[in-house]
Amino acid sequence: MLSESRSPRLAVLIDADNASAKIADGLFEEIAKIGEASVRRIYGDFSGTRSKGWADVLAKHAIIPQQQFAYTVGKNASDITLVIDAMDLLHSGRFDGFCLVSSDSDFTRLAARIREQGVDVFGFGEQKTPESFRQACRRFVYTENLLIASTVTVQDAAPTPKPLRPLSAATAILKKVIGQIESEDGWVPLGRVGNQLANIASDFDPRTFGSSKLSDLVRKTNSFDMDRPEGGTLRIRIKSRAPGAQSPKANNAEVIYDY
Repeated sequence: MLSESRSPRLAVLIDADNASAKIADGLFEEIAKIGEASVRRIYGDFSGTRSKGWADVLAKHAIIPQQQFAYTVGKNASDITLVIDAMDLLHSGRFDGFCLVSSDSDFTRLAARIREQGVDVFGFGEQKTPESFRQACRRFVYTENLLIASTVTVQDAAPTPKPLRPLSAATAILKKVIGQIESEDGWVPLGRVGNQLANIASDFDPRTFGSSKLSDLVRKTNSFDMDRPEGGTLRIRIKSRAPGAQSPKANNAEVIYDY
C-alpha cells in the first residue's frame, strides 16, 4: 500500500485540429507540475496531413489517438467525441482535474460544466483563444510559452522567456490585485497576490511578460517595493511617488532588490 499521498489525477484531452504538435514536450512538462496525466487522449483525423505532426509524437508521450474521419465537410466529429469522452470521464468520478488542449471557444461550455461539478479545468491554447474559454478554466496557459520549455535541455541555463505582452499590462493587473487585498500599511504578501491573480485572471503567467517567476516580474516592472521582514515572507507594495514617502527600510525590514 502506498504511504505517500497520490498526485492529483488528470485527464488530458487534446484537440489535434487546434493545437500544434510542437508544444508536446512543453505541454506534458507543464502538466506534470499540476499532477499525474492518467488519461492522455488526442482527437483528430490522423489519416490526413493536418495531424501528421501529432502522429509522430504519440508514442513518446503515451498519447492514445481517437481517430475521427472527416466524412462530412463542416462537421467536427472530433470535437463531439472529445466532449462525450470528457463527460464519461467526469461522471466516473476518478479525476481531480481536466486538461483541455485547444484554442477553440466551442469548449467553453464543456469547461464550465466540468467546473460546476467541482472539478478543476486547466486550459492550454494560443493567445488567439477567445476570452470566454480562457475564463471558463481555473487556469489557462498560453502554448506560446510552452514552446520555450520544449527547446531547453538539462544542460541549458534557464532561458529568458520572450515577452508576449508588455510589462505595462502586468503592472496594471498587479496594482488592481493589490488594491483588492486588505492592508493597513500597503504591504501585501506576494503569495496572496499570486492566489488572487489566479482567481481574477486565469491566463496570468509571468512567462507571458518575459519572466520565469512572479517575483522576477514584480521586480522587472520597477513599480513596486519588495521586502522580506526578518523571519517573514516576501511582500510587496505599490511604490509611492509622493515627496517624503517612508523608506521601504522602515520597521527594520530587509529590502530585497534582486531574486
